[in-house]
Amino acid sequence: MRRLPAEWEKQGFVQLTWPHCETEWYDLPHVLDCYVNVARTILKYEPLLIVCRDKEECLADMAARGFKPEGVHFVVCPLNDTWARDHGAISVFEGSRKLILDFVFNGWGLKFGSNLDNQINRNIYKQGAWAPTVQYVDMRPFVLEGGSIDTDGCGTLMATSECLCSLNRNEYLTREQIEHTLCQAFGLQRILWVDHGGIVGDDTDSHIDILARFCSADTIAYTCCEDPSDPNYGPLKKMEEQLKTFRTLEGKHYQLVPLPLPDAMYLEDYRLPGSYANFLLVNGAVLIPGANSPKDAIAAAQLQKVFPDRQVEIIDCRALLSGHGGLHCITMNYPEGYLG
Repeated sequence: MRRLPAEWEKQGFVQLTWPHCETEWYDLPHVLDCYVNVARTILKYEPLLIVCRDKEECLADMAARGFKPEGVHFVVCPLNDTWARDHGAISVFEGSRKLILDFVFNGWGLKFGSNLDNQINRNIYKQGAWAPTVQYVDMRPFVLEGGSIDTDGCGTLMATSECLCSLNRNEYLTREQIEHTLCQAFGLQRILWVDHGGIVGDDTDSHIDILARFCSADTIAYTCCEDPSDPNYGPLKKMEEQLKTFRTLEGKHYQLVPLPLPDAMYLEDYRLPGSYANFLLVNGAVLIPGANSPKDAIAAAQLQKVFPDRQVEIIDCRALLSGHGGLHCITMNYPEGYLG
């Protein structure tokens, strides 16, 4: 029987895919500052795998920012962009076996070039970066991004219908067929479909990892907007109401933990999709995408309540919003025993 582990379970490493001058970043120097801060913080808790197009270029970026990459494993291969959560492989247990599921990544429904990113997992496998005991499973032609799903590790998966049932992903399948494929791939008992919610500026068709996240088998943290004048207010309120109707496998209400919507930030006249729900769990810590706002502390306090035994760290991730993503979006976590 397969099982998709939860992010709070013991991890072996985190993957970053390193930016370069041809990746689609508005302000690359500040983005690289952020990547170094993220890498430095992750390494306090667990190893790091960095995928890059040129190791010397990557090392130069790090050296310029005073970062010595001790404990970093490198894989060199061509790449389009750097959103590891979405082009990264997904780890699944099958009894005592460790599986890597490699789904098709098609640039969030053919919005952006992805021909090279779609090959990254094969390159990692061919270069032996995963442990020899890890089995690579090709999931073509099914399209799936890691940021579009979230699990409690106990057979429940949460996802938005807007994303998983969107055109240019798996439009040849019905919602029921998509659900069946996911249940088979991940050993699921059920999928909680979130049918409402969205954040202005998001171009992923409402990835769940900016909206609502499992914190335990009975707790969900979610993005909440309290300003009726904000265009995000209506969709997020509808999502909140739907989350209240969800039940655990035991039939109980979920404990719902609201996270504030960050203050509006813009790139010229384009509103950027900030979200504290885009946090990252690593061994012993919860890392929060900071917005240099008093709301950072509110989000940190909320997540500290649900992760009382973890260190809470805030990382300024405003630079990542120029690419319409955040901390969770640029990382992919792998369970213990997956690193070669």
